[in-house]
Formats: sequence, structure tokens, C-alpha cells
Amino acid sequence: MSVPAGAGRPRDPEVDRRIVRAALDTFGEGGWAGFAMETVARRAGVGKASLYLRWSSKEALLRDALAIGMLRVSDVDTGTLHGDLVKLATQMLDLYAGPSSRTALRLSLEAGSIPGVAERYEAMRAAQVKAARAIVRRGIERGELPATASVTLLLDTLAGGAMMHALSTPPERRDALVRSTGRHARRLVDFLLHAVTAPAGAAA
Repeated sequence: MSVPAGAGRPRDPEVDRRIVRAALDTFGEGGWAGFAMETVARRAGVGKASLYLRWSSKEALLRDALAIGMLRVSDVDTGTLHGDLVKLATQMLDLYAGPSSRTALRLSLEAGSIPGVAERYEAMRAAQVKAARAIVRRGIERGELPATASVTLLLDTLAGGAMMHALSTPPERRDALVRSTGRHARRLVDFLLHAVTAPAGAAA
């Protein structure tokens, strides 16, 4: 998706990129109450008129910034449940440990009350849940999980583990985590699948 172009005005992709990043950071730090066109313009190093040439309102600006600049948890199909879950956990770690982590948390709290954003966020969230559940169901169908496995509990544990690890990592170790999200995702999935597939009564 591209930022809607102002009529008759040549576009500068670098300016668009700065505006999108500034919008996400502004929302992440101050929420909807602190989100203003003037604040975003100042942070992006552009005139407020430049924003209004592109967006008619702050609702439209935030909606497009989220669509363009936010990482998404999307469906994956590597052919194995383990591979799919590692990819899924990696996406979650990238989202909550990366530069848009505060924006993602703000969205979970405030999206429902923001005009023009609520509907899009809910649709995005529903699509992510559907994709994640499809991953686990494929694993059950392939015999990689017992038919009695709880799809909801498995995904809750995976998502919670990824999110809490990202949020609880000390600031001085955050960069190292961002560089190694795939490695931690693999450890998390290994632990989770072992717990789910271990025979009843097996030693911990």
C-alpha cells in the first residue's frame, strides 16, 4: 500500500518514510491523546502543510501509517508445524521487540476508540488469529500434534511467551534480541512442542 498522492505534486519517498515513522513513534509514545498533525510534522522535519497535502485528518494519517509501517503477524506455511510456529513466533518477537513495540501496545489498548482505525485494526487482528489457528490445525491434520491438543492454549502460550520475553528484555539487551529473534523463537517452539507432545507422566 502506498501513501495517497497529493494532486499534481511530485512525491518524495524519503519524506513519506519519515512521516510514517514519525506518526508511529508519536502514537507509540503519547497515544491517541498525544497524536497531532503538528507533532508528527515537527518530528518528521516537514511543514504541517506537507501532511495536509497528503492526509485530510490525523485519523487518516494514523490509519495509513499503520497500514504501511507496522509489521504484521501473517500466515506462513513451511510444510511443518515446527517451522510454521518458529516463523510465527519470530514475527511476534520482531513486532514487540522492534521499533514499533510501543505502537503495537498502544494499538491493543486504544485502537477500538479511534475513528477509522478501529475497524481496520479489528479486521487485521481477526485475520492474524485465523492464520495462527490454521497453522495449528494443519499440524493436527498432519499428525504432528495429538487431536486432543488445544489450539487456543497452544497459541496463547506461544504468543504470551514471545510477547513477555520481548517486553521484559532489559533495554541494554534489546538490540541483541532484535538480531536474534529467530533463535529465541526456535527455543520457545522447541520447549512448547515438547510439552504438548510428551507422553503423559513423562519427567519434566
